[in-house]
Amino acid sequence: MTSAVNHFTHGLLTPVLAYVMSCMGSMLGLRLTAQAHASRGGARVRWLLGAAVSIGGTGIWVMHFIAMMGFDVEGTPIRYDVPLTVASALVAIAVVGTGLFLVSYGGGRFAALLGGGLLTGLGVASMHYLGMYAMNMSAHVSYDRVIVAASVGIAVVAATVALWFTLRVKKPIWITAAALVMGVAVSGMHYTGMYAMHVTVDPEPGMIAGADALDFLVPLMTVISLITLTMLLMVLLSPSEQELHEDAELVAKLELRRRTAHQQQQLAYNAPPIPVRQEMESMPVRRR
Repeated sequence: MTSAVNHFTHGLLTPVLAYVMSCMGSMLGLRLTAQAHASRGGARVRWLLGAAVSIGGTGIWVMHFIAMMGFDVEGTPIRYDVPLTVASALVAIAVVGTGLFLVSYGGGRFAALLGGGLLTGLGVASMHYLGMYAMNMSAHVSYDRVIVAASVGIAVVAATVALWFTLRVKKPIWITAAALVMGVAVSGMHYTGMYAMHVTVDPEPGMIAGADALDFLVPLMTVISLITLTMLLMVLLSPSEQELHEDAELVAKLELRRRTAHQQQQLAYNAPPIPVRQEMESMPVRRR
């Protein structure tokens, strides 16, 4: 028989909380990429890795499974395959990180943006359906191919726009606005993919392997969220791009002033001495 699939078991709690977490992860990720663009060398790599964890881990993966907390199928319990669920988190972080590195080191070129957006979007869609495949239930699951294609298209467009934001958005007010847009895109992709799902419960439910969501997902999401909060504290305590620019200007001015003073000292030291005769002629003559 066909089951009653409910995506909002807890009402608006799970979709609203999922959207908030997606916005928070996206906001922090954009802030970290802005910090990366103002840095060089190993510091730049570390900021980009932090952005990958923030956007891929919190903004996408945590959002996905918070939304899944509200998913329920009447007639069968739902368990989660632990290795596949962990793999979905790693996929989300890896593909977002790859896209960020492609765009950041691609010099802002259009081809790098499109390539990074396509790769990241396909990776995010893979994470989503891998996470759904990790659900074990006593039922048969099928998907509407047209809606699946639409969800993949949304993921690619959302990923491309998100990567474009990482190149262009630097001021806090625009980072906030961009994060709100990214949250809508990620949530829209998730619920579009979930809408493509059709579940038929088995007439005789059997044993279901896997871990319960509360025993496994909640601790894992808590760990990733704590890592995100730690990075948030790090970025708040770090100087902004404008502050780094002002510091660089101040250092340049001080260096210029030091060099000017040094050159003046050298000129004064290397100046030829005044001849004694010329010095005596220049002295005032006293008249009796």
